[in-house]
Amino acid sequence: METEGRVAGPALPAGGEGPGADSHLAAGVLGTARGPVLAAAEVLALDDEEDDLEVFSKDTSLTEVNSFSPSVPISPSSMINQYKFEDGPELRDLFITVDDPESHITAIETFITYRVVTKTTRGEFDSSEYEVQRRYQDFLWLKSKLEEAHPTLIIPPLPEKFIMKGMVERFSDEFIETRRKALHKFLNRIADHPTLTFNEDFKIFLTAQAWELSSHKKQGPGLLSRMGRTVRAVASSVRGAVKNRPEMFTQMNDYMETFSQKINLLDKIAHRIYKEERDYCNEMKEYGPIHTLWSASEEAIGDSLKGLAGCIDRCCRATERRMAGLSEHLLPMLHEYVLYGEILMGVLKRRDQIQGELDSKVDALANKKTEKDLFSEEIGKLEDKVERANNALKADWDRWKQNMQWDMRSTFTNVAENNLRYYEE
Repeated sequence: METEGRVAGPALPAGGEGPGADSHLAAGVLGTARGPVLAAAEVLALDDEEDDLEVFSKDTSLTEVNSFSPSVPISPSSMINQYKFEDGPELRDLFITVDDPESHITAIETFITYRVVTKTTRGEFDSSEYEVQRRYQDFLWLKSKLEEAHPTLIIPPLPEKFIMKGMVERFSDEFIETRRKALHKFLNRIADHPTLTFNEDFKIFLTAQAWELSSHKKQGPGLLSRMGRTVRAVASSVRGAVKNRPEMFTQMNDYMETFSQKINLLDKIAHRIYKEERDYCNEMKEYGPIHTLWSASEEAIGDSLKGLAGCIDRCCRATERRMAGLSEHLLPMLHEYVLYGEILMGVLKRRDQIQGELDSKVDALANKKTEKDLFSEEIGKLEDKVERANNALKADWDRWKQNMQWDMRSTFTNVAENNLRYYEE
């Protein structure tokens, strides 16, 4: 990311960045990936529908992040360095590493465990360093506990049971490494969150040994309690549209609908690029040896054929490096935000459920279906609950949006720089 150069493609708007600028950069990077394969008109219909460029700008009234100075050169490295400079260093007191995957084969199942190493200076921890073994289902448990405790906060996504289906085989080295990176990012996003990082279940996940964690899981809510929550959720979901939803959350919902549509489109495009690059590379692997064998039977042009074979071999290696960049950076980032789209829509629905419960109580009070004093007390509690939910989601929304823009910018810039090196080679 430190090499200098300019991205061949649409420039960012002068003096601005924000979501719209990121989408122009994204379109430029994807458009240069395979030439005619990803022509703008074919993929995003850029000429016919300018809206397709606005991947992240459905609602420009929502919080924007820092803007670049017009005097700063618009190059990949300068953009990233400027953004880092404006952010400034963060004081962290919790560092987590997920590494050392290990396979376990039993008579019942085969699974992978990962080592989770935690280093901290926080006073609520009994030690400054912990090392535990965790399997994928432990991460699922942690995510469910965080969603239960903080229903209107944006919980980071976990990789699905099978990630990048059709591209890698389960339990292959590539699959395990891809999942390890995703699990590492999941825990560190929680550690960096101002609220989730102090969750008690998160602390237990990081510090408890396997048998202790298993015992803690069994202390969860009983069946009847879980059924009660499910019934309430279903009842809330069928009440219909929320009557008194604040405009800001309507805008969030519209933004996320467009975001999900666009990020899914980008995800499909990126996978198409990867597949075509893989097919192209496989063809070159066949043509190289053919030219080498051909040179042995053609004395007059033997040297030229050998030179061509060497050129094809170098192109093949450059393409493999480019594919590695796509699979390690672009594909996981896009897929993570596909999952984020689903998570955000779920968070907004949970906020609406709380709002709907308040609305139903207000309607019941207006119809005098029960005693006024009892309902007034319940309404007061629900109003406080709605206000807390709104404030939590608004704060988390701004934070998530800024992180999303940073991830998009840095990843697409990385892809653009890889493309520049590839074509230079």
